[in-house]
Amino acid sequence: MNDIPEHKRIALVTGASRGIGRAAAVALGKAGCHVILSARTSGGLEEVDDEIRAAGGSASIMKLNLSHGDKVDALGPTLYARWQRLDVLVAAGGMLGRLSPLGHIPTEDWEEVLRINLTANWRLIRAVDPLLRRSDAGRAIFFTSRATWKIRAYWGPYAVSKAGLEALVKTYAAEVATTPVKVNLIDPGPTRTAMRAQAYPGEDKATVKPPEALAPLILRLASPDCTESGEIIAADA
Repeated sequence: MNDIPEHKRIALVTGASRGIGRAAAVALGKAGCHVILSARTSGGLEEVDDEIRAAGGSASIMKLNLSHGDKVDALGPTLYARWQRLDVLVAAGGMLGRLSPLGHIPTEDWEEVLRINLTANWRLIRAVDPLLRRSDAGRAIFFTSRATWKIRAYWGPYAVSKAGLEALVKTYAAEVATTPVKVNLIDPGPTRTAMRAQAYPGEDKATVKPPEALAPLILRLASPDCTESGEIIAADA
């Protein structure tokens, strides 16, 4: 049964337990959306849920491991049964993977990065596209990286997965160009996340912006007033 008021926008955030996903979820909750919080483990999601509710918002927890394709595929029917539509998708779930010479990367590591950063997002699009089209202003936001063009040694799986994601999202944007759905990518730039700490373990965190700094841009692209689509928007621009 759907107990959410008809006017309240429904937002799904993957990777919502920490980092950029958490910041997006909290910002959307405070902005009046009902936020569906998704991540691999429920512990962090419960803290985000508490934060949103403490600010007067509402949320639901939906535990989801993006590497389990059948579970991602089932999202569409699950969301439709409860809410009948989806107004905002923020696909913040992702992974860095191993930083290593291409010839030293185990097959399973390569495939895991591509599965999480690229294939899971294709499955997300396939699962929720019908629901975004049911919204009067469906919005989908994905996250890329300057690693797609600022090529460096040892970043192969991550850079390749994000380059593929850019092509995927731009293709989707072209396919919904005649609908009310708008689809964009954010290049967050250096941001204080666990993934960033993994890549740069000796970096002074105080010199890097917090994920919350991205909230205004995420809210702008999630808004029904957003007119951009198929764009890569640099947060530091």
